[in-house]
Formats: sequence, structure tokens, C-alpha cells
Amino acid sequence: MEISIVITCHNYARYLARAIRSAINQNYSRKKYEILVVNDASTDETRDVMDSFMGYIRPIHLDKNIGLSEARNIGIKRAIGKYVVNVDADDYIGENLLMIESAFLEQHIEWDAVSCDYDLIDDEGNVLETKDGNEYPIACGIMFNKDKLFDIGLYDPEFKAMEEKELRQRFESKYRIENIGLSLYRYRKHGNNLTNNTKKVEHYSKLLEDKNR
Repeated sequence: MEISIVITCHNYARYLARAIRSAINQNYSRKKYEILVVNDASTDETRDVMDSFMGYIRPIHLDKNIGLSEARNIGIKRAIGKYVVNVDADDYIGENLLMIESAFLEQHIEWDAVSCDYDLIDDEGNVLETKDGNEYPIACGIMFNKDKLFDIGLYDPEFKAMEEKELRQRFESKYRIENIGLSLYRYRKHGNNLTNNTKKVEHYSKLLEDKNR
């Protein structure tokens, strides 16, 4: 197994099927990758959506809501691929993401992870704008060498927001992330995005500053 896609979901059943379908419909051999879906104790129809994709996914159901960082860590720990790609349940990936990102990593052995540009989309899936993944980094759509993630200790469960920035700082202090200038990820912009919660962002920004002192 070369690649593990880890999709995390907490009460995003209305988006989850699209995320899973995008992972299934990759221009990449299904024998070379797996799809893990982590249900972080959702109270909506998430389990039903996951059940409808049995045979295509490896389901992980958590009895207690533990938060995005820990849910991702559980998925990564159970992944068997050499590389791992995180996807949020309300987002989805372009059909060539696995093929292109894995090719870059295999061709550039000095790279430890590769990110990509991404499209900001609205609730209906319309593209609002394209963002540079290096200038405006996000947590998902990045293909990491899994061993390197374990080496830095995975995601810090203390961070309930900005977890991607905290992890990236630790990762880049030791390893190398390069960005591909192709839009391969679809990031859904809506009112429920964690990054739209100003108080949370302020709290975890300060926590990150304190950690870096």
C-alpha cells in the first residue's frame, strides 16, 4: 500500500459523500491506496453515509468526540500507506491529486511532503478563487511521508484550531515541504469553518506564540 487518505468527519454528513467519492474516483490504481474515514462521534447521519460506502473505505467510529487533531492522529496511526493525505469531510480532492503528488515525491527523494494549490469553493461547489498552497497553507491536500509525521509526534491534541500551523512549524523545522502550483484540492468556505471562529483563532494563536518562545 503506497498511500492512505484519511478523511475526518464530525457532523458533516451532508458533505461527506462528496469527499469519499472524490477519494474513490482518483486516476490512480485502487490497489495502491486506501481510504480511512474517521467518524469523530457524529450525531447526524455520518454513520449511514459511511455504511453506504462499505467495501470502499476503512471506517473508524469513535464513541467520544475527541477533536480534529486526535481524530487525525487515530487515522494516521491506523494507516498502512507510505504516504498519508488528510482530507476534511466538507472538502474534496481533484481526481489527479494522488497521481501527481506521489509522482513528485518519488522523483524528489529530498522532499518529505508536498502540498498543492487549492480552489476555495462555496456551499454549492462553485469556485470562488484559487489560492497558492505555499502562501496560504492549509492542513489538507498535503501528501506527507508518514514516518516523518510520526517522527515529529503527529498533531498536538491540545490544539483544537490552527492545528495545521502548529504541526507545519514542527515539521518544517526538521523536514522539507514543497508546493506544486496546480490546484488539486477543493476547500469549502462556509460559516462553520473552524478558522472562522475568531475567539478560537485568537486563543490558539496565543498558545502557539507561547509554545514558540
